[in-house]
Amino acid sequence: MPPRLARKPLNTYHHGDLRDALVQAALAEAEQGGPEAISLKALAKKLGVSQPAPYRHFADREALLAAVTAEAFRQFSAMLRESISGPSKQSKLSRLAQATLSFGLRRNGIYRLMFASRTMACASKGSELHNAAFETFGLVLEALEAPAVGLLRERQALQIWAALHGVVMLAEQGLLTGQVAQISREELVEEIVEQSKLALSVAIKAAGAGARVAG
Repeated sequence: MPPRLARKPLNTYHHGDLRDALVQAALAEAEQGGPEAISLKALAKKLGVSQPAPYRHFADREALLAAVTAEAFRQFSAMLRESISGPSKQSKLSRLAQATLSFGLRRNGIYRLMFASRTMACASKGSELHNAAFETFGLVLEALEAPAVGLLRERQALQIWAALHGVVMLAEQGLLTGQVAQISREELVEEIVEQSKLALSVAIKAAGAGARVAG
């Protein structure tokens, strides 16, 4: 009778699998408690591996945070891309802005990891995290649905991103109820969208008029 093969324990990983398992587990922790909740030691215990095992894939906690934040941006981009795809009576910018508000409030732990920690600021140009974040920024540019005139689109994209971030963070802290101005968060975001589109349109027309005069 041939010898029976030993069954592999459930909490062990093939080479290469542990890195992804750590990233996904860290995302789950951030979902509940933000970036502060992520600990290599706690993740190793949760995944049933030795404490040194995660360090074969990540030099330190900061390296893990960078990988987790990059994955968060990829998920965020996928959600934004879906929101602006296909026909709709709403503009792409409106759909993207409302989707950002929803994501920021529904998944605030992940949102804070992406936009309210030092991880993004420390990302080097060309890194996995840097590229993932700029993919998201590219979707904001696409949603503006405007021609490229100098850096007008880029500047407007930064302005609307900053405005949306402010709405999300104030709302999450309970500091934006809308009672004083009698406006909901969604209505406020829609006003930001309309003002952004108008400002960009005016700037593009002014740039065109200036170019004709100079010519």
